[in-house]
Amino acid sequence: MRKLDTEWATQEIDKFLHVTAQTSVDMGPGVVYFGTVMRGPKTEAAAAAHVVEQILDRVLPGWSRERPEKDKEYRWLRDQAARGKTALLREAELAEKLGDNAPEMDAANLHPWSWENGRSYWNTGHYHQAVMQAAIRINAETQAKLGRMDVSETDLFNQAFSLSAPTTDVPRLRLMDDDGSKTYKNVHRGAMAFAEGLYAAIRNPGMHVPHDGGEEQLALEQLAAFSLLARWVDQAKVERP
Repeated sequence: MRKLDTEWATQEIDKFLHVTAQTSVDMGPGVVYFGTVMRGPKTEAAAAAHVVEQILDRVLPGWSRERPEKDKEYRWLRDQAARGKTALLREAELAEKLGDNAPEMDAANLHPWSWENGRSYWNTGHYHQAVMQAAIRINAETQAKLGRMDVSETDLFNQAFSLSAPTTDVPRLRLMDDDGSKTYKNVHRGAMAFAEGLYAAIRNPGMHVPHDGGEEQLALEQLAAFSLLARWVDQAKVERP
C-alpha cells in the first residue's frame, strides 16, 4: 500500500481552502453589499470537500467525531483542513520535538483484511469494533481459501496449520515446503498457537464484554497482530491430498 503523498494532499487542501474562502462582493458603482460570499461555486466546493475529508481520515484520526450537524459554508471543515495541513507539513518536526522520534505504525499500511472492514469504525473512534471486524474478515478469508465453511476461528486455524497430512475434506495451509526440518514444524505450530491466542484472548472476550470505543494504542497493537496472521494466511499455499 502506497504512503500518503504529502505534496498532493497539501495542494488539495489549499484548493479547498481557496474555493471556500469568504470574499467581498463588487456590486458596481453606488451599490453597497454588507457581507461576504464563498469564492467558488457550491459544486466545486463540495467536490473539494469530499477529497479533503478522505485526507483528514488519514492525517487526523477521529477528526469528524465533533462535526456539527450543519456546517454552513464549510467553516468548521475549513478549520479541520487547516489543522490537517499543519499536521502534514510539520509531521517530522513535531515528532522530533515532542517525542523520541520512534517509528510509528500506520493502520492503513496493515494487511487489507485487517484494516479495510474496520476503517470506518476506526475513523469514528470505535477502535474495539475495528479490531472485531478484522477478526471476522480474516476468519472469512481463511474459510474461503480452504473451502471450509463448516469450521471457524480457533478450530479453523488449528486444522489449517496442523502438521497432519491433508485429507479430502481437510486441506492445510503451508507457510513453507516440508523439508523435514524442525523449522518447518515450528513455523506451523507457531502459526497455529498464534491464531488460537488471537481468537481466544481477543476475539472471543471482545464479543461478550461491552466497549464504548476502546483504547486506541491497544487496539492498534491488536490490529497489527491480526494483520500478521492475515499475511500468513494470504501467502500460504493450500495443500491437498
